[in-house]
This record gives sequence, structure tokens and C-alpha cells, in this order.
Amino acid sequence: MFNEFQRYPVTYTLILLNSVVYLFSSFFSGSFVDMDMRTLVEMGALYGPLTVLQSEWWRLFSAMFLHGGMTHLLMNMFSLYLIGRGAETYFNTRSYITIYLFSGLLGGLASLYMHPVSVGVGASGAIFGVFGALAGFFLAHREKIASHTKAFMKEFAVIIGVNLVIGFAIESVDVSAHIGGLIVGFIGGFMLSKNPKWIWIYSIVMIFCMIAMMRYLPTQYAQTLF
Repeated sequence: MFNEFQRYPVTYTLILLNSVVYLFSSFFSGSFVDMDMRTLVEMGALYGPLTVLQSEWWRLFSAMFLHGGMTHLLMNMFSLYLIGRGAETYFNTRSYITIYLFSGLLGGLASLYMHPVSVGVGASGAIFGVFGALAGFFLAHREKIASHTKAFMKEFAVIIGVNLVIGFAIESVDVSAHIGGLIVGFIGGFMLSKNPKWIWIYSIVMIFCMIAMMRYLPTQYAQTLF
């Protein structure tokens, strides 16, 4: 078990952090199976009127480690377990963490844009970003690993298709965060697999996108909500 942790320290650390935060939220919520929405908001869930109108932008980060219930947590952590280990094999630690965080943050901004008054939680935007990063890696190296790339892209299309169908069919699933994270992760995966030193360019571009969204959203909310 320890050897497994040493091979994939980032993935297992993220799973541990999400699980510990869930234990705390279940304690304050009074239920281990389903979380109370008010408790989630108090702990840092995304909620447009607070995040955007009250400038509580820290919620973009905290919401990535909160989950709405046991099923939500298990689905996300199982996905991270499957996808994260692959990403940790192909990307260095700094690249992996950077892609994960920016995918989650910008996925959260996409969610705020699409759902101004909904409560948003979960690591799915960041996890989709890791999956997108793998797609970017295989696309960047498609000539060297053609057979693997073809197989991965087929699996990629199927998984994305299934998730989109589920997302549109189940109202509580935030497709916008998934798509936002996926795009951000794909860009990062493609760039950083070409040259890990481009992490600064990637980070600056993502920060610029975040600032632009954060400056735009208050105006959009004022027009939409009032």
C-alpha cells in the first residue's frame, strides 16, 4: 500500500483530502449519506450571490473539495483513482497539480456563469480536466504512440458521450463545470506534454481567463438577477 502511495502521491493525497473534508461536512451536516445544502454553503460551496456578488471568490477553491453526498464522493474519487494515476504517470507533479487546480477553478467559473443561483460542489470539473489532459497528451504524441492514441481516443469519446448524456438527463449534474474543466485540462495536457517548461505560459493564460471571468460575472449577474 505504501509503495502504491509512493508511485501516485498526488492522486492519493487528493483522494484523502476530499475524503477528510467529506467527514467534516458530514459531521456538521448531521448525515453521512446526504449533505445539508446550508452546511455546504457555510463550508464554502459555490453560490452565485455570495461568490460573485459578495466577491467570495475563495469558494472556487473550497467547493472543489466538497461533495453533496456519499454517492457523489464515491463516483468522483473512483474516477480520480482511475484517471489520476494515468496522468501522474505521464505528467510531472507540478504539471499535474496545476492542470487539476485550473480545471477545477475555471470549471467552477463556468458553473457560476450557467447557474447563478445554484449551489455547486464537487471535484468533477478538476477530474474532467485531468481526463482532458490525458487526451491532450495522447494527441500531442499521436505519431509516436499511434495505436495507443487511437484506442484512448475511442474510449475518450465514449466516456465523454456517456457523461454528457447522464449530465443532461440528471438535473443535479453540472455539465458546464465538466466541459469547462475538460477544455482547460486538454489545453494544459497538450501544452505541457510538448514542453513542461511552458507551465508558466499556461498558468498566465489561465489566470488571465479567470480574471476576465471574475470581472465579467458581476455585470452578468446584475442583468440576470435584478
